[in-house]
Amino acid sequence: MINKTEPKITKPHSPKVKKEDSPKAHLLERHIEGIGRRKTAVARVRISKGSGKVTVNSKEIGGYFQLPELREKALSSITNLKLGNPMNISIHVSGGGLKAQAEAIRHGLARALVIFDGDLKKRLRQFGFLTRDSRMVERKKFGLKKARRAPQWKKR
Repeated sequence: MINKTEPKITKPHSPKVKKEDSPKAHLLERHIEGIGRRKTAVARVRISKGSGKVTVNSKEIGGYFQLPELREKALSSITNLKLGNPMNISIHVSGGGLKAQAEAIRHGLARALVIFDGDLKKRLRQFGFLTRDSRMVERKKFGLKKARRAPQWKKR
């Protein structure tokens, strides 16, 4: 007869995590990344420990977004939370227009902040920063001038 008793495979015991070794204690030693999207714009946002410097595509944020409302929209995830600790933010964004890029940055920054501190998720959700705005441009259809605009009708 075949012996059906096989040895039990046990998992190694994992040590308990001390408060000093908790994930938040040294979370910003490297960086935390979040990806945000809006229309065709994609933003990769990295937050790390630092002095509060914000760069977009290797430029200062003021040099990339000349309009102050676009700068405010891009950084509204942080300004509305009123976080005390300064952090460096490095952003790489591509595609879309400037407004879509600013909203993609806001979305990616909110996602990175949730990874940094899960307690911020509820507040960011209330502001609507974690919801991906899925509206896209409708494609042009065959026989039409634009997505829905038909050619002018001529009776004679």
